[in-house]
Amino acid sequence: MGNTIKNNPPPAKITQSETGTESDFLAVLYDYPPPDVSEPIFYFGEKLRVISDEGGWWRVVSLKSGRENYIPAKCVAKVYHGWLFDGVGREKSEQLLQLPEVKTGSFMIRQSETQKGTYSLSVKHRQVKHYRIFRLPNNWYYISPRLTFQCLEHLVNHYSENADGLCCVLTTPCLTQQSVNLTEVFGRQQMPVMRRKKPFNWKSMKKVSLTAEEPDHSSETDDSFLSYGLRQSIASYLSLAEDEESYSLPSNEQKPSRRSCVLSSVNARSNFMSNRASYTEGYR
Repeated sequence: MGNTIKNNPPPAKITQSETGTESDFLAVLYDYPPPDVSEPIFYFGEKLRVISDEGGWWRVVSLKSGRENYIPAKCVAKVYHGWLFDGVGREKSEQLLQLPEVKTGSFMIRQSETQKGTYSLSVKHRQVKHYRIFRLPNNWYYISPRLTFQCLEHLVNHYSENADGLCCVLTTPCLTQQSVNLTEVFGRQQMPVMRRKKPFNWKSMKKVSLTAEEPDHSSETDDSFLSYGLRQSIASYLSLAEDEESYSLPSNEQKPSRRSCVLSSVNARSNFMSNRASYTEGYR
């Protein structure tokens, strides 16, 4: 509302608003790539949502086509609050406001090319009209000296309700007609399916499944709990264990006790001594 006193003064120049707000976007100022190079990915007047800043390049997704790609920073203009266009001159503002989908009453606020530090209001009517936005020493704004505003947002709100000397009432910010549902745009990108396997239980594994020859299914998905290399290692270990068991006593034969082993050694010694005595007596 005009002539309303507020405590906080507005910023002297365009500053970046909070990242990720729905009203902030990039406006394409030049077809990219140029038509003489290849078929453009992004066209003049297209709205882009920023994914990341790559230093001189923007990684973006189109709010019109849903296409995702990179675009140089010099080919786009930053737009804050939906109507504050940074880096757009008089000529580009007229081209944007004269796009077929832009309706009468659409507008934008941009930095003035002729007087630095001030703004201009561009409005589409029968033709594009431009109004200088003056700034007072106390940082209040006005188009007509009889109505002053503490910030640009108050100015836009007032002239959206009353023309008050303008060619028409401000209706919608430029390029608003391109707004789409972000859920529909990002919903086209399919998310990977995540599967969680049950905890592995060694007791449930059978020896046959470990030692069996593994068929070649390189083109199929392996749903087993063990990798092919791990199963080969376990199978090799089991085969070595079986070889060692082949040299042991049969399972039906009992291993002799320690006492029987001692008695047998004593008996063997007695037999040896008796044989020796009989051998020496034969030579006497």
